[in-house]
Amino acid sequence: MLTLLGLDRKTEVVYRAMLRRPGDGVAALCRHLEMPEEDVRSGLDRLSELALVRPSCDEPGRPRAVSPDIGMEILLARQQAELAAQQHRIEASRAAAAQLISEYADLRPSVAEPGVEHLIGLDRIRERLTLLHHEVREEVMIFAPDGEQTPENLEASKPLDESLLGRGVRMRTVYLDSVRNSPHTVAYAQWLSGLGRQARTVPTLPVRLIITDRETAVIPVDSDDTAAGAVMLTGQGTLTALCALFESVWETAKPFGEITQRDESRLTDTEATTLKLLADGFTDEAIAKRLGVSHRTARRVATGLMERLGARSRFEAGVRAARQGWIG
Repeated sequence: MLTLLGLDRKTEVVYRAMLRRPGDGVAALCRHLEMPEEDVRSGLDRLSELALVRPSCDEPGRPRAVSPDIGMEILLARQQAELAAQQHRIEASRAAAAQLISEYADLRPSVAEPGVEHLIGLDRIRERLTLLHHEVREEVMIFAPDGEQTPENLEASKPLDESLLGRGVRMRTVYLDSVRNSPHTVAYAQWLSGLGRQARTVPTLPVRLIITDRETAVIPVDSDDTAAGAVMLTGQGTLTALCALFESVWETAKPFGEITQRDESRLTDTEATTLKLLADGFTDEAIAKRLGVSHRTARRVATGLMERLGARSRFEAGVRAARQGWIG
């Protein structure tokens, strides 16, 4: 039952027995549980590592189990720290991988690799995307995780988008929910919908992505600097996986014209996602990037959630939200 919190079955059995029989020593626990002394002592060692067992003040030399409410807070705090550390390692690995790919592309620009074309610099990226849009025959699928676009950028995109839709190309775009708060972005989406383009939104997106005719995909090398470089992928296995990713996100996304509803806990999708990111140890800056909103907006949403939960820290907000069933 408590394996998700780091306790194996035998250790959990020992902990539960110590809670029910606080006066028992090792020998009595062995008899009660019908377990070898080696297993009981191994469980006690693990409980001591997790701070779930402490020396008794009343009976020196005898271990005493901490109460479940304190014990579960300790285990959750430990797990929270591990999640934050893991998230940090993932972000560091992603940055290192992106840097390696970029360096490799700079060092070996002339080397042909099956299914991969490196695009270095904004000019090269734009040239290749323009060519792809002219060559597309049937379908374009896009993840647009940048949040609100400037009116100038949207106006510059009009001729190309209008040309694609005029040729009968099917266009599907997934935006972040935050663009619903941008009047000019909403107006642009409505204009495109009138031409036949389909659009949906989600709280967060994994990566910027453009797929044409299910044959070619373009992904930035560095999500923090999409102008630095990109890779164009044409391998069948890679495209199959990326198309499956797009379809999965598309199925759960909300149509652009649909009003965002609150769930049973009275949370919007953005609030629910913010709460999960808070529980995972993300900073306001990282949350803002994921949601495509300003740092100030992310802080306002996070602060509002903590106030609703009566929490004084992010960790406490995660614990309280889990207890109330707001997050898994």
